[in-house]
Amino acid sequence: MNVLKKSLCVALCVAFVAVAATAVAEEEDPKVKLAKESEAKAKSTATTKPTVEMIVKKVEAAAKMLKVEGVEGFKKLQGKDSEFIFAGTYLWIHDMKGVVRMHPIKYKLNGKNVMGLKDKAGKLFFAEMNKLVREKESGWVSYMWPKPGQKEASKKVSYVKICKIGENDEIVIGCGVYDMPEDKVKKLVGSK
Repeated sequence: MNVLKKSLCVALCVAFVAVAATAVAEEEDPKVKLAKESEAKAKSTATTKPTVEMIVKKVEAAAKMLKVEGVEGFKKLQGKDSEFIFAGTYLWIHDMKGVVRMHPIKYKLNGKNVMGLKDKAGKLFFAEMNKLVREKESGWVSYMWPKPGQKEASKKVSYVKICKIGENDEIVIGCGVYDMPEDKVKKLVGSK
């Protein structure tokens, strides 16, 4: 019995050290730190409600900046000092193949293809975004997505715009607002 207790104690100590080491490694990971900074900035600015005009202005400014700076400009869309994290929201980038190129909070989406991602209502919202920008260059799409710091999805409506960076790189810049009254959402996205 004494050997069993010692073995169990050793196993628990090893597990504790492994969990602690993983937590320390995540804290030191620059991606994790940047995502936490971005999420904290979004939360801290949430007392200001974003307007349609604010969102369009930020997406247009990001498109202008990214046309000049290319993918290096993605850095300016993240972190505690980003002017593109504002009023409780943020900008993200995905491409026309559906691959997330930069998400300031959900960094684990970076590099992932999200074309098949459905919201809880079954909407293929990234596919809808890409169809919209291909046809009209920019516009609004409504769907369900978690607010910064939350797990449950909330109603979100996002402005998306196609932007060409570099020679042949077409990206979609998006930014959205949560909990907009349904009549305003319908005006933005149409009667879909």
